[in-house]
Amino acid sequence: MAAATRQPEPSDAYDLLVVGGGINGTGIARDAAGRGLSVLLAERGDLAGFTSSSSTKLIHGGLRYLEYYEFRLVREALAERERLLRLAPHVIWPLRFVLPHDEGLRPAWMLRLGLFLYDHLARLRTLPGSHGIDLRSSAYGAPLQKRLNRGFVYSDCWVEDSRLVVLNAMDARERGATVLTRTGVVSARREGDGWVATLRDERGGAERTIRAKAVVNAAGPWVSATLGGTLGINSRAAVRLIKGSHIVVKRLFEGDQAYILQQPDKRIIFAIPYERDFTLIGTTDVPYDGEPGPVSISDAETDYLCGCINRSFDTKITPADVVWSYSGVRPLYDDAAENASAVTRDYVLDVEDQGGKAAVLSVFGGKITTYRRLAEHALEKLKPYFPHLKKAWTGDAVLPGGAMKDADFDQFLAKLKAEKPFLPDETARRLARAYGTRARDIVGTAQSMADLGEAFDGGLTAAEVDYLRTEEWAVTADDILWRRSKLGLRTSPESAARLAAYLDRRAEAA
Repeated sequence: MAAATRQPEPSDAYDLLVVGGGINGTGIARDAAGRGLSVLLAERGDLAGFTSSSSTKLIHGGLRYLEYYEFRLVREALAERERLLRLAPHVIWPLRFVLPHDEGLRPAWMLRLGLFLYDHLARLRTLPGSHGIDLRSSAYGAPLQKRLNRGFVYSDCWVEDSRLVVLNAMDARERGATVLTRTGVVSARREGDGWVATLRDERGGAERTIRAKAVVNAAGPWVSATLGGTLGINSRAAVRLIKGSHIVVKRLFEGDQAYILQQPDKRIIFAIPYERDFTLIGTTDVPYDGEPGPVSISDAETDYLCGCINRSFDTKITPADVVWSYSGVRPLYDDAAENASAVTRDYVLDVEDQGGKAAVLSVFGGKITTYRRLAEHALEKLKPYFPHLKKAWTGDAVLPGGAMKDADFDQFLAKLKAEKPFLPDETARRLARAYGTRARDIVGTAQSMADLGEAFDGGLTAAEVDYLRTEEWAVTADDILWRRSKLGLRTSPESAARLAAYLDRRAEAA
């Protein structure tokens, strides 16, 4: 017997219903809540459960986009790179990238010109600029094959992508938004000057009905299905699905630098230091026409990525060296490009209303670097429906945990270690990186590791697990081991099972 649908009460009326808990959905919910709108965000799975946790984990201008003359996108992304580095210094930090010149591919003058433009499209630049290097005498050249004797170095940033999503959701909640995970929007219809939507708890099946003046469709790969199916609207815009896959291997090189490697097919592949003991390699760009749910890397993609490394590094890898892989489906705006790598990474915001009311704004495309500006643009498009909307504010507002003096992570880490000297160095660094100043909410008044409760692999403790349950919507072991952290790389099956059992006990006691 189906669960009865609870009818809307006055408290179930919202200005904005946001469908989708990825980076765009949480970014828009945060911005809207801070501008005085009542917001409900519904995500049918976990936050950052799909595309937003499957990126290459870079905040970057997109050097290769210059080849496709996407100057506006690159300029905007570079500006956001500088801004986000200040607003979330715990989950975003600078990286130096080494770009070897590979004879027979892009000529050196083209690389030099591209990097010159890259440096100068950034109106405000705090990161070091680019320069040429002799790979034969530089430590950067040590892991590379001797045929690669010259190259360039430039700056971009790393981001903990799924944590950035959670931080936006937390800030949205703290500004008054309602954030519901494991909650699907099963239907929605226009009624009067707004929308009536039915939400379903994906764990228990209970349904409720809410009202909203407008809807934001930030469903990522499901944006078209949500628009045409759930909302019943035919759209002018279309999405093109591209699968991107990454592999992780044991660390290939010393140092904190990353490498950007040109390929004969004109693609570029990154090799990036990852979780201190590993190297992240990616990404592929494969047209995808299946269901945009959980996806996995193919043998062909694994072989391709291994081959890319073997073309440039002395250390050779095979599929047997892969310790973990992940894949995601990117919902790019369909600009009719023939090559998947050439499809624009820019975003399109499509608004459809009925007589100037009951609007739905759908997000097509976008990249994690520009999510904040995308959210601002979305609110600009929604302003006609909310004339009392407050002004833009997110450009100077730090994300939860980011309020560090001078945005200085190292200074904060040193202070945390002095306050809690019992924390092992690696645990202190991981907590500071993941939670910033809110790491103190986890360690609290503890004076020893034993005070933090049951211990799991990788320095994870019951205190941290409880924080993730109550503050960050974590429900399952995978939520914690692979999205709130990457401790899955260091967790034994026995410890993962203990964690799952602990979560079950806490859920039963709640």
